[in-house]
Amino acid sequence: MATDDLVLDGETVTKSETKLKKPPLYNVLLHNDDYTTMEFVVHVLQSIFGLTTNDAMRIMLMVHTEGVGVAGVFTYEVAEMKADKVIALARQNEYPLLCTIEESDAE
Repeated sequence: MATDDLVLDGETVTKSETKLKKPPLYNVLLHNDDYTTMEFVVHVLQSIFGLTTNDAMRIMLMVHTEGVGVAGVFTYEVAEMKADKVIALARQNEYPLLCTIEESDAE
């Protein structure tokens, strides 16, 4: 009998090593538009994503110049929740800011 085997009621149970697979990660993307102010995008990045002013400014400028920027990388449920919060806050403030999620290459 192997050292990892366990005997219960006369039955031998072999211990197995199960490795848990990490859940896939998702990028939360902010998309540029002609109406949402830069100040509001910075506010969203700070209030919803908890970014510093410098990081929020850097991402806002990326959204402004490249058309899209990654606000954060999260598990699916967290990414979806944050995207929903962004859209709700934008609509409350009458901005058309678009926030989407996509599967990330990051692990």
